[in-house]
Amino acid sequence: MNAALALSLAIFFLLGVPIAVAIGLASVIGIEVHGRLPLLLVAQRMFTGLDSFPLMAIPLFILAGNLMSVGGISQRLVDLAKSIVGGVQGGLAATCVLTCMMFASVSGSSVATTFAIGAILIPAMVRHNYPKPMAASVQASSAELGVLIPPSIPLILYGVSTDTSIGRLFLAGLGPGFLVAGALMALVLILCRVRGIGADDGMDRPRLLPAFLKALPALMVPVVILGGIYTGVFTPTEASAVAVAVALLIGMVVYRELKFHHLPEILKKTVLATSAIMLIISAAALFSFLVTRSGLPNDIAAFFREWFETRFAFLLAVNILLLLVGMFIETSAAILVLAPILAPIAIAYGVDPVHFGLIMVLNLALGMITPPLGVNLFAACSVAKIPVERIIPQLLWFVITVFACLMVVTYVPAVTLWPVQMIMGPH
Repeated sequence: MNAALALSLAIFFLLGVPIAVAIGLASVIGIEVHGRLPLLLVAQRMFTGLDSFPLMAIPLFILAGNLMSVGGISQRLVDLAKSIVGGVQGGLAATCVLTCMMFASVSGSSVATTFAIGAILIPAMVRHNYPKPMAASVQASSAELGVLIPPSIPLILYGVSTDTSIGRLFLAGLGPGFLVAGALMALVLILCRVRGIGADDGMDRPRLLPAFLKALPALMVPVVILGGIYTGVFTPTEASAVAVAVALLIGMVVYRELKFHHLPEILKKTVLATSAIMLIISAAALFSFLVTRSGLPNDIAAFFREWFETRFAFLLAVNILLLLVGMFIETSAAILVLAPILAPIAIAYGVDPVHFGLIMVLNLALGMITPPLGVNLFAACSVAKIPVERIIPQLLWFVITVFACLMVVTYVPAVTLWPVQMIMGPH
């Protein structure tokens, strides 16, 4: 059955079959090849995969992000970031990184961050004589902070599929998120100085205090969400409902840019995005059940124990595997299929499951900016109106920088675990 699952899944991916359909069809083929499992398992396991309270957070965080994109929050965060770092050469590119970090803390999605911030900052960078490929590269790589800075949809998926505390995962995302943001800001400032780009970025820089006051309601969203989670007022799932309520309040009452006629389109986008993710989750639940029943996780664990004796070697091998997977498979699907297999093996090597979750998510986030299936790549190129092949040479420096951060996160667990242990204590 393992061979049938792997071969059929690979064929469907190569044929360009949608990910959820490919996983579901491969599972059906695996059941038929096995011969002793009823097809009733398909409906049963797909339903069971969605019967999880924490998964309710996903549509609500997607809805909150869409409300914030339309409700005027994006522009206020851009102005605030520009007032902080926009006064130096390359400040506009640094503004993009900082804004993406702030917007990630209220949206939870890298693609939403790409469109919401890129629609403002990519044209602005082009007006300041940044080459379009560089502007798109900055935006694409910065937007992956959306899967690291909490709330993060991939972290929710990892927590659900491995039974790991989502609250601890959210807190653990802060260290890697700040590390990647700082590294990307340093990179863009150096590139702009070396290439002579962005010398006039400070010309239209807003004053800090007015920009801060205008952005203050938007900045309160992550404070309310994370503060409520870690003080025990509400769970991460309940926090997603609070985020929707706060986004509506800020967009309609405070900034008054969100109108009732915007809601049908926002709800439509939310339903479409949620449906795609939930279909992948349900198909992956069936696939994971079959993989577990076949004994593949035990075989993989035995393989790792035989070939990789130390934790250092195991983590290096897993990083190489995930880098390759992330280039070809969508992040949510990769987490749902691989996390239940790899996390127990990592624990056997003495790796904290929260730490491993951040390694996995950051690694797969690299796949969002690498061909052939990098969603951030395509989103940024769509906003910049350039073909993907033009962005790839510029993107190399950003990929190297994020990879260096991945190595730090992998082999320096304190970057991930220190905030968790300080605030929530050890397991």
